[in-house]
Amino acid sequence: MTAATPAGDAQLRDWIDGHRAELLADLSAYVSLETPSHDKALLDAALDWLDGYLASRLGAPAATRRTGGGAYGDIRVNDYPGDGAGAPVLLLAHYDTVWPAGTLAGWPFTVEGDRVTGPGVFDMKAGLVQLVWALRALDAAGLPRPPLRLLLNGDEEIGSPASRPLIEQAAGDAAAVLVFEASADGALKTERKGVGIFRLEFTGVEAHAGLEPAKGASAIDELARAVRSLHDLTDLETGTTVNVGVVSGGTGANVVAGTARADVDVRVASQAEAARVDAALAGLRPHDPRAALAVRGGWNRPVMERTPGTARLFGQAREVAARLGLDLRECSVGGASDGNFAAALGRPVLDGLGAVGAGAHARHEHVSVDGMIERSALTAALLRAMA
Repeated sequence: MTAATPAGDAQLRDWIDGHRAELLADLSAYVSLETPSHDKALLDAALDWLDGYLASRLGAPAATRRTGGGAYGDIRVNDYPGDGAGAPVLLLAHYDTVWPAGTLAGWPFTVEGDRVTGPGVFDMKAGLVQLVWALRALDAAGLPRPPLRLLLNGDEEIGSPASRPLIEQAAGDAAAVLVFEASADGALKTERKGVGIFRLEFTGVEAHAGLEPAKGASAIDELARAVRSLHDLTDLETGTTVNVGVVSGGTGANVVAGTARADVDVRVASQAEAARVDAALAGLRPHDPRAALAVRGGWNRPVMERTPGTARLFGQAREVAARLGLDLRECSVGGASDGNFAAALGRPVLDGLGAVGAGAHARHEHVSVDGMIERSALTAALLRAMA
């Protein structure tokens, strides 16, 4: 493999910068499609548009398949040829957003200088547009790239219930995985926590709280004891957090509660900590033998640990960035992504290759236009180096 030259990488950046207006037009068209995770009709329409967009910008893929997502957005997998016959690089980009239908009416796509706003622009529609223009730049310059496999899913924001098997299948033979989620203040994400979502359901015995309290077994009392035990599992030094975020139960102040429930969010930075939390949940027992407890839910996403393969891949990306005059950083974050699934299979993963900006899931969501040019050039140069 011949290392990319500084002049070649600069050529890629200059070409993308010369097409800034077209890049922004693409982003405007994409953000102007509403894609809430729970609106199947809007998601289907958006994926139809994306199919046409990708074909117009990148040409027909060598192979493609669209898999139904049931109640969720469908999944599109496109394979694009590259230079050589090696394993493909998997590119992950979700097209659903957290914003409900109608949001655009009061918050349209807007460009003000270097700042672009609009629902989903940061998380993560700009990331896909950057990727498309990176590939166009390589093609325009006649530069090599590895075989690529692009996966678009419409259920990432709700845990990827339909797309997870397809992500794992697509990652199975991948040489590496690049995730075009938004960056963390410009940094790539080489570690992500695993996420567990659990519900504890308590059943007690109802009784009159004033006349016959001893005949009751309070589900709320059981819940309160469990909450304290769960919060004691938090260990900030190891990166483990356990948060009981929602509780409910009982029917009246004068009734010993017969039912109660607690919704729990768990974040862990290692599989060992996930096992510790699992053991603690399995070991919970009611204080009153007349009460019962059922634990529902499980691990929504496995831990994305910084493996030696991921470290090497980041090192390569950092060298490429330096040739573009960028000081690329890496970080560990508490949020999860579809990259977690690929990392759990042992694949090297670079996440956060998407937009530079801020405000994911918030009304101040925005991206930098200059940042889009830089990250698109970085992606192009990195793919060239991986060829």
